[in-house]
Amino acid sequence: MKELQWVKDYLDDEPRRNHLFALAGQIFGLRFETWYQLGASNKSYIPFSYFDEDKAVANVSVNLLDMIIDGKVKKAIQIGTVMTHPKYRNRGLATSLMNQVLEQYEGKYDVMYLFANRSVLNFYPKFGFEPVNEQLFSLEWSFGQQSLKGEGIRSLEGNNKEDIQFIARFAADRKPVSQRFGTANDQGILMYYCLNVFSSNIYYLEQEEVIVIYKQDETMLSRLDIFDIISRKEFNIETVLSRIAGPDIKQIVFHYTPDYKGIQLQPSIFKGSDVLFVKTNGAFSLPTQIKHPITAQA
Repeated sequence: MKELQWVKDYLDDEPRRNHLFALAGQIFGLRFETWYQLGASNKSYIPFSYFDEDKAVANVSVNLLDMIIDGKVKKAIQIGTVMTHPKYRNRGLATSLMNQVLEQYEGKYDVMYLFANRSVLNFYPKFGFEPVNEQLFSLEWSFGQQSLKGEGIRSLEGNNKEDIQFIARFAADRKPVSQRFGTANDQGILMYYCLNVFSSNIYYLEQEEVIVIYKQDETMLSRLDIFDIISRKEFNIETVLSRIAGPDIKQIVFHYTPDYKGIQLQPSIFKGSDVLFVKTNGAFSLPTQIKHPITAQA
């Protein structure tokens, strides 16, 4: 059997980077090149890969960021892009790479975590990760005041160079979306979502000076989903909601852990396709009833 080469932290090596991105496109349909050329990786995305000559065949990536828990900053590592080429599976490559990551970062983090597809839930507990149930938070919405919907809102497009540069500059010194449970120094992941996932769902509220990523549910038109609110200062959440939610909206769902004062939120069990797995240094535990910010999920 031909010996594979283990390589890490090589995004500056264009040929290898191209092979890694091609594998990510083949396995997950991910599109990394524009994101990389934008500079969004910011050295915080570190791949650990096996190569067969010049071909990337397996990978586990490390994303360096901070986790905010009850206002306190925890050093975090989020694992992502765990993948193996179909022809190289059942050879223990992902296990080997996970062990390499754990060894490299031992004692260097407060919390390490990842999101796993439900088809591989038995894999990660072998490394000390435990599943955590997430919640979605919703708000029953009705107008007690005149609607401000549409006023002072500018659409931003993820495929527009000027818009994406504006978002990147704005997000560089953003406040965490939640002090109860949020993330920081996660701009690289956010920019991937702006480029590839929510490119047509980004809006700048000029008066409030916030960027809101949201859209109306396609199957339940009375529901509005908010994926992120990017701000540099405190803002009034009810004013923001009154600008983006018209009289047809009856329910607003937050895809993160809101900690706004003055609004009544209802938690419900999140039944998404991915499960959050967490491994801490043992010095603390996560709070209950949380939702990891979707735009910081690798």
